[in-house]
Amino acid sequence: MATTTDLPRTAGYKPALAAFSAGAAAWVFILVALGAYTTSIGAGMAFPDWPLSNGSLNPRGWLTDNAMFSEHSHRLSAGLMTILTGILAVWIWRTESRGWLRRLSYFAAGLVVAQAVVGGLRVRLEPVQVAAVDTSLGRLFAMLHACLAQAFACTLVAIAVSCSRGWIERPNGVGAGARRAGLACCAFIFVQLGIAAVMRHSGAGLAIPTFPWSTPAGGVLPAAWNFRVGINFAHRVMACAIAVAAAVYAAAIWRDRAAPLAMRTGASFLVSLVALQILLGAAVIRTMRDPLITTGHVVVGALTLVTAFWLTWLAHRDAVERMGAA
Repeated sequence: MATTTDLPRTAGYKPALAAFSAGAAAWVFILVALGAYTTSIGAGMAFPDWPLSNGSLNPRGWLTDNAMFSEHSHRLSAGLMTILTGILAVWIWRTESRGWLRRLSYFAAGLVVAQAVVGGLRVRLEPVQVAAVDTSLGRLFAMLHACLAQAFACTLVAIAVSCSRGWIERPNGVGAGARRAGLACCAFIFVQLGIAAVMRHSGAGLAIPTFPWSTPAGGVLPAAWNFRVGINFAHRVMACAIAVAAAVYAAAIWRDRAAPLAMRTGASFLVSLVALQILLGAAVIRTMRDPLITTGHVVVGALTLVTAFWLTWLAHRDAVERMGAA
């Protein structure tokens, strides 16, 4: 009788592995949504301890208290995400002959552990104040936690795409122009999400309370400056840059005859997401940071990054496989 250790490693399409990796990648967005809502309602410190919540896996009252429910649900979903990522890494190690994909799955496993540790430090170091930046050490770790979440989401998407039938069976030959535009677009969006993490955890979301102008009188620049105004303004400037970068990237994909239909459709989706994100950003300000709208803004931001990354990873498919085989 064959055991899992007898399974041959192959580079072929494995339907069960492809489905599981896609499900794990999808779960990231549940985790991001719960984390965003927790931050939006100010519940990140609903429990002062970690990894347990009030010393328990089932803290009293968490099902009836909104803040406790949000934070504990986020912790439970993070635990499940860790388990899913571990299973995925072991599965790929057992069955995949592509060494680069095995290494990518190990990286994902390491990243999810690092993310959990950073999340724990965010809680445990909240009482430690950093006078130089007028915030707590815990909030600085919260900013890092938000950025690592985006990198982790992209890593799982790369694994899921690499396990798909389309990746394995259909080379695409997308040109260098589209690949470069994709890298630039991803870089812009990731920087923007880093700025957003600093802004959110610095309480700067409403530092400029008008939109689209920076003053009630219609000024482009804010009337007065401080750190919170500056980071908020940087977020707006980057939104304009991303709108241009996404349009340029989409046009490059549409012009590239080697781009498959999935990429052309994805390019249209990317442009639509950027437009939706700008509208949500305006709604955040006009509703004075309504928690549900703010959460939607964070989730759509993550989806925008992942979509741009998905397209860029697909565009580099042939290069990735060549380098992996070398």
